[in-house]
Amino acid sequence: MIRLHHVSLLVADTERSLDFYCSVLGLTLDESRPDLGFPGAWLNVGDRQIHLLELPNPDPVSDRPEHGGRDRHTALLVDDFETVRDKLEQAGLSYTLSRSGRRALFCRDPDGNAVELIAS
Repeated sequence: MIRLHHVSLLVADTERSLDFYCSVLGLTLDESRPDLGFPGAWLNVGDRQIHLLELPNPDPVSDRPEHGGRDRHTALLVDDFETVRDKLEQAGLSYTLSRSGRRALFCRDPDGNAVELIAS
């Protein structure tokens, strides 16, 4: 069997990213991350993880598609879709609704990484 273990995302500022992923999206920090010689964080997503890597980004972070569904993205199921959408709005973060007709939206983290949030 093959299963997803984690997704790694490049970030410019771990603390700024933690504010987005923990305060806005509600993920929790996994304190067991060892010292890897560079800043970063491991975030729990159920029994999977997102690894934030504070390393130079070889990809452009500007001029990405406005709609994250037309870009590489990480998709997360959310228990309370309306609450997460409200948190995005309260934080002044823009998003676009899924064009598939599902209850889902796309937003970007502070580094331009696209995130899809899907109502579970």
